[in-house]
This record gives sequence, structure tokens and C-alpha cells, in this order.
Amino acid sequence: MSLRRVVVVSNKPEIREIAQEIAHEVFMADDLAEATEIVNAVMPDMTILDAAFGLQAIREFLQKTDKDPGRLCVSVVVGSDTTAFSDEEYENIGIFCCLHGPQEYGRLRDVAAHGNPGTPQTETAPGNDVWFIDDTAAAFGMVGRSDAVGETIEMIRLVAQSRCNPILILGETGTGKELAARAIHGIRHPDRPFVAVNCAALTATLLESELFGHVKGSFTGADRDKTGLLELAGEGTLFLDEISEMPLDLQAKLLRVLQERTFRKVGGVRDLVCEATIITSSNRNLRKDVDEKRFRQDLYYRLNICPITLAPLRFPERRDDITVLAEYFLRTSTIRGEKQTKIVSITGLALEALSRHSWPGNVRELRNVIERAILLETTNTIGLNSIRIEAEEMQEAGGDPLRSRIRDFSLEKAERELIARALHETGWQKTQAASLLGITRATLYAKVKQYNIQKEGARHSDIDLEACCAAPCEPVSVS
Repeated sequence: MSLRRVVVVSNKPEIREIAQEIAHEVFMADDLAEATEIVNAVMPDMTILDAAFGLQAIREFLQKTDKDPGRLCVSVVVGSDTTAFSDEEYENIGIFCCLHGPQEYGRLRDVAAHGNPGTPQTETAPGNDVWFIDDTAAAFGMVGRSDAVGETIEMIRLVAQSRCNPILILGETGTGKELAARAIHGIRHPDRPFVAVNCAALTATLLESELFGHVKGSFTGADRDKTGLLELAGEGTLFLDEISEMPLDLQAKLLRVLQERTFRKVGGVRDLVCEATIITSSNRNLRKDVDEKRFRQDLYYRLNICPITLAPLRFPERRDDITVLAEYFLRTSTIRGEKQTKIVSITGLALEALSRHSWPGNVRELRNVIERAILLETTNTIGLNSIRIEAEEMQEAGGDPLRSRIRDFSLEKAERELIARALHETGWQKTQAASLLGITRATLYAKVKQYNIQKEGARHSDIDLEACCAAPCEPVSVS
């Protein structure tokens, strides 16, 4: 797949099947009116139209949807062997190509693969090289032109073209570990399934059942056989996100799968062959987890063959990517379809502020900041006022401190600061702090937990919120 979004306005089943192959997201429309709403909302890379609608109706459709000169959306017409209008007539109204009959429908794959039409464009540099370091990065949406990104792409190619299995991807939250995993999968076996599971999102029992599957009657509630993700992945890829969160006993079972390349369903007696490429990721220091007995040493060495490490945005070698990513997210965001077309750039001062932020949430955090700015901006250019970052970061970036503090002010933040101040003033005597605030102890503990307020020098685990909340408490009246 080389496209992000495709809109199909045709009832031809073969067209819909091909669209599913060439795009990550496919939107179906029954008529041109519905298609107009969808296109303006999702900003697709390609629109596939049925020639049966006629030349004039298609012309009007293109006029209603062609609103953003900064983004290229390819329109393709599919018809019968005897389509009423010529290719030249369709080309004159803005159609990229016309496919005559089922024998030509397969050309959609070539248009998607080689035309790569959905890339954001600018007047000064209309090609992929604005956002991507090479064609591989462009194919999998890995934005950035720094040397760090280039090294990552080279490592992805090296590992993907080898027989390395398993594969380990390391990087902080928001650096794009799943994107790297999908890139490896896309290079190694693009026509096979890609199955992903977040190891931190499931309990140990559920995770084991999800991975290996189970047979009917193997445990309470197992009323039928279940196919596990290892089996479902087949000859494709199984991506184990946040492998460091997997329980130790399940790590031992995974290690056996990696060594023997076989597994059994929960409650099963028959060995099944594991043919999948297993890619794992972690945002933690696995070597440190091994030393602290939170991760199996033998599994760590089995995974750590040729690790791919993704650099965070705060590293000096990635600072130049921040402005590239910001402008890319501005061009491709669909958070406000109608409004998005009106915002065309980011001021230099805003970009400077973005460049100086430490970005603990990395690319994911940066995308959120840009989409928030798109919602807040009332002009056609994102300025400093619409960039909502912590006040101290804006001050470091050269913004006005007072304006930054006012912009960052909210009732939620004021409440948090008031509670923290009351706790500090009373030496973390919760009953006194609750009395001072005019709230119950239960409310205080709930707010402390909600805002993650911690005593200086103490870990979150030092505050036994559950025990405190369970203790009986009476409302406190303050006159």
C-alpha cells in the first residue's frame, strides 16, 4: 500500500477490492454529493469516479472539491470499454487518467505505486524531497530529512532485506516504533498479514490467550476454539509492542517460540509451526530491566540481534526535523477539514518556539500541538499565540513570559496549583489541607490522584491513595 486515503464513487466490486489493496483507508460513496462531503472532510490522496456519472457532473464535483492548491489529489475515472467521453476530454477537466474496462482496472496499482499522488506539495518544492529523505521513507510515511532519520532508514532496509528474526525496535514514546515495524513488514513481505498487539494493554492471561490461542474448555469461559495471533500472522509479521511489559512467565514461553519456532494453544496438545517474522519494541532500557530482574536476560539476548534505535526529537541530530514535521502535519491534518484549507503556513517565531521545545512526547506530541493550533488559529497562518506549550518552555523559546503564562492558564491548572500549595503549606497533612480547601479528604485524594501531585522527593508509589480513599471521612465545613 502506498496511499493513505482513497475515496471510491463506484459500485464495481473489482474497483473496491483494488482500492483496499492500495490504500490504508478507503471511503465508499454512493453518489457525487456524498463523495463531495467525504473528500472535503478527509482530504484523500486519490478519488476514483465512475464514468457513468457523466462528464459535466464530474467537472462540477472537481470544482467543489479542488479547494486546496497546496495538496494534490489524483482523480481517476473508471468506465466500460465504450466510455462516452475521450481521455482528452477528461484530462481537460482535471482527471489524472481514464481506465476503460476491467482489463485496465489493474493500472490503479501502478498509479498508486509510482504516481504516489498524495504527498503534500509546496510552491517552492513540489516533490517528496520536501518531507522525506528517500523513496523508502516516503512509501511508509517516515517524515524527516536529518542524518538520524537516514541512518534509521538504512538500518530498516538492512534488517528487512535479511532473514533476521526476531527484530527489536527501541525508542521513546512517540518516536514511531510501529511505523518502523510496518516499514520492515512492507519491505520483507508486503502481501502478508501485519498483526499488532500492545503487551501493556492486556492482563497476563488474556495476552497468553491472544498470542497462542486456546482450545475449547481449556479454562472457564473458553466455550470455543480461538485462533491466536501467532497463527493468524501466518507468514507475515507479528508486532509485539512494549515487550518490556510482558510478564516474566510469558516471556519464557515466547523465548521457546523464538528458539523452537513452534507453539501450542492454551490447553492444546498439538504443536503448531510459527512462520511469522516477530518484531518487538520497547520504550524502556531493556538492559537496565534485565539488571533489575524485570526482563529475562535470555530473552533480551535472543531479541538483541541487530536492534533498530529511533532517536528522540530532543537530540541535536534531529532538531531540524521538527520544522519539517510541523509543516507536514499542517498540510496533512484532517482535524478540521474545512478550516484546514485556510491555514497555509507557520510563522518563523512559532517554528522557533517549536524548535526549542524538548518534546518529551516526541512526534506524537508535536502532531497534537499542530492540530491544536489548527483548531485555535483564526487567520491563515499559525502564530505563536496558537502554539500551546508549557509556559516555561515558551519563555525559553523567546516568547513573552507574561503572555505565555496567561495563554497557559486554565481552571484545571489553577486547581492543581491550589491543591499543591495547600499540601505544601500543611506539610502534606491531608486532613488539614482538605480543611483549608473546604473539601472532604476523599475529594482531596481523588484530586491528588487526578493531577498526579507528588511530594518532592517521593515516588508516586509512596502515596497510598487507594488506602487513603478507603478510609472513612466526614465532610469539612469551612465558615
